[in-house]
Amino acid sequence: MSLDNIRVVMINTSHPGNIGAAARVMKNMGLSRLYLVNPKQFPNYEATAMASGADDLLSKAIVCSSFEEALAGCQLVLGTTARERKLQHDFINGREAGAITIKEAGEREVALVFGRERTGMTNEEVGLCHKLINIPTNPDYPSLNVASAVQIVTYEVMMSLHLSDENKKIDHEEQIEYASSDNMERFYQHLQETLVDIDFLQLQQSPQLMPKLRNIYNRIRLKQEELNILRGILSKTQQLKSCLNPGLKNKKID
Repeated sequence: MSLDNIRVVMINTSHPGNIGAAARVMKNMGLSRLYLVNPKQFPNYEATAMASGADDLLSKAIVCSSFEEALAGCQLVLGTTARERKLQHDFINGREAGAITIKEAGEREVALVFGRERTGMTNEEVGLCHKLINIPTNPDYPSLNVASAVQIVTYEVMMSLHLSDENKKIDHEEQIEYASSDNMERFYQHLQETLVDIDFLQLQQSPQLMPKLRNIYNRIRLKQEELNILRGILSKTQQLKSCLNPGLKNKKID
């Protein structure tokens, strides 16, 4: 849902192919809201050709007569720029922009702004941005195609979304009751005694078997519920062995 609150704003784009290419990478990254401020040529067959299957984004693109119109309703505006300006703005890189965008877009409208191919954004347009995104490039060749800039920033947005989802999974995992180390030690003792009881393990002849079994279960990281099941299987195995061999001395395992 947070992606629905993100809009890509392209200002005064000269080449319609860049609009189509931007729409394509937006769709790749799960974004669908394209705002165009006074594009030179749109609609245009070059845009459709470069969209390569993202025609639906072009058909829904909102063409605005001013930058202010394109930002209407936005509470966070991030503008991309290749030039350092003597302005009181926070400069962030694409990765930081992706993280901020996902954090804010859960509750607010966010605009990712991309300026003109040759001149970028005007100082007045920059003045409407909360933060400026600067994409590090080769200082000997800093020129970056506007559609490529859209791809880089939207990729970072998607990566931040995946990272956010992973963190949520980790938070969920932290609520799971995993087996404690002392319970695992009781299990290993129980496992060893059971394997000896059923003549599968002879400690003097196979000293490396238990360490290998420890490695297996440690990699799994057993939940307490799973450990209880295994302990139950071991206890039942010992009971069956005792029935088959009445001479087997019953053991009490904690």
